[in-house]
Amino acid sequence: MATRWGICGAGKISHDFMVALKTLPASEHQVAAVASRDSSRAREFAERHEIPKSYGSYRELAADPDVDIVYVGIINPEHLKVALLMLAAGRNVLCEKPLAMNLHEVQQLVSAARDKNLFLMEGLWTRFFPVSKAIRALLKENSVGEIKIVKAEFGTQMMETPRLVEKELGGGVLLDIGCYCLQFVCMAFHGEKPESIHATGFLTEKGVDEAVTIVLKYPRKRMAMVTVSMAIQLTNQATICGTKGTITVPGYMWCPTSLVVNGKVQEFPLPPPSQPLNFTNSTGLRYEADQVRQCLQKGLKECPELPLAESELIMSILDEARRQLGVVYAQDSLKQEKLLIV
Repeated sequence: MATRWGICGAGKISHDFMVALKTLPASEHQVAAVASRDSSRAREFAERHEIPKSYGSYRELAADPDVDIVYVGIINPEHLKVALLMLAAGRNVLCEKPLAMNLHEVQQLVSAARDKNLFLMEGLWTRFFPVSKAIRALLKENSVGEIKIVKAEFGTQMMETPRLVEKELGGGVLLDIGCYCLQFVCMAFHGEKPESIHATGFLTEKGVDEAVTIVLKYPRKRMAMVTVSMAIQLTNQATICGTKGTITVPGYMWCPTSLVVNGKVQEFPLPPPSQPLNFTNSTGLRYEADQVRQCLQKGLKECPELPLAESELIMSILDEARRQLGVVYAQDSLKQEKLLIV
């Protein structure tokens, strides 16, 4: 029986998610409905992607009994209240990264999912690419020995992108793309908590983080270095250095299609899209969607490859980095009272 998706949000990432789903068998993945606060946008999205139902509110989507799981693809500050709405209505949730704005919000979502005995996962799609699967296998086999240094960087010019530069939209490079680098580090170190976190960087005039470097220290003389920027293009590589060799993602580390292991290159091509995409390699969203289906079929409430404890760890590191940089969101001091959804 097909997994029945509900799409929350009719923006760019939701479009790419739909295109990615079309690369998977229709017998396994179907989209039952889409919702947007703008009913006309929802209708247009539904027509473009041949979705049978469209709604002008998120509450209507939450109430739809034909939806098994909701993909939440809206702006960061809305993740908490909309995901809580879906969970309260009994819907499983795949929420785009970052799962929420800070650790307190992430813990609220985790608690709500567990209280309702529902599936919840953060949409860190990188974790499910074939490249990432290959890296985990190499680590399990101890192919490069004990891991000593992990490096990851992601930078591209996004200073004109509202979701990056406007604080009220959840702006800042850490929340938007820093989570990709940190998930790579956490994967390499098997979700281990670092002994220390040191962050330095620059803020924009609007008070969000523009460029940041984080150094994480672990026991046994191990460390990780992460650099992110929304002002300049970086190499966008990620490297795991062990006592017996090196694993390198040579580019597009957040949506990788190639891997270099001790100098030997491996390629993992993606299926072509049926429609133009908004973001690089977005048909790779198929892998997280398929992983979600497998989890639901097994009756799991979280994904073993990306457990909720790891989402909490990643956000705790982001919180500490922001604290050291002096980036504060309204959500950091706001008491979460009753959340209203239109």
